Amino acid sequence: MRAFGRVSRAAGRRIGLVPTMGALHRGHLSLIERARSECDAVVVSIYVNPLQFGPKEDFRAYPRDLERDQGLLRSSGTDALFVPEHEEIHVPGHRTRVEVQGMQDVLCGRSRPGHFRGVATVVAKLFAIVRPDIACFGEKDAQQLRIIRRMALDLHDETQIISCPTVREEDGLALSSRNAYLTPEERRAAPVLYRALRSAAASGRAGETDAARLVSLARDTIAREPLARLDYVEAVDGEPLEPVATAGAGTLLAVAAWFGRARLIDNISF
Repeated sequence: MRAFGRVSRAAGRRIGLVPTMGALHRGHLSLIERARSECDAVVVSIYVNPLQFGPKEDFRAYPRDLERDQGLLRSSGTDALFVPEHEEIHVPGHRTRVEVQGMQDVLCGRSRPGHFRGVATVVAKLFAIVRPDIACFGEKDAQQLRIIRRMALDLHDETQIISCPTVREEDGLALSSRNAYLTPEERRAAPVLYRALRSAAASGRAGETDAARLVSLARDTIAREPLARLDYVEAVDGEPLEPVATAGAGTLLAVAAWFGRARLIDNISF
């Protein structure tokens, strides 16, 4: 991978990176398309990162189908696929972790301690190996996107972090590799998350500025779906991800909920 980067840079080619854990879907392909529009060479990494899974989470069960992913990448025009072994990412005896304090401990960080430390550590290593000009991340993972952006800024990493819109099914469900865990009944129920967010956001755009009322509106919508087990709904500011009392331009309304064994997240900005 380093050799590919050296040759590309020597030829004056801009490199775009799309980090993934595989189980690719249209959301990933939209990131690749954006990277292709910005760069001369697109690198996609597939690495199921053990550092971002808790001891009782789905690391072993996480969907893996490299052959299928390779077929999708060939048709997408990806220039290089990087599928590192564990030892390529974590050298023997590795001791270093990357933390973005504060931002990593809110929202999903409360119920998934250590998750974003694992994400930031591996993304920092991918940046060091690939040395991309840009890296594309989906807005669906809003907390991850903002943490990576902060990390790059704090570490003086010159990689430009590109935010890409969430890709959704026709009924509004945000695309996610974990959607594969849903039973047919859970799949029919899951779009309630986006309906709840849209309803609250519409109220906000109509003039409601009390963040607690907007959160309550979203909670009430989700509570009417018996298959949804809510983790959180919160209104935060867009960048430091701190809770807000008054909603306005830049407010992010974020949600996480369980449907069976699938933990799904979504968000909407005002």
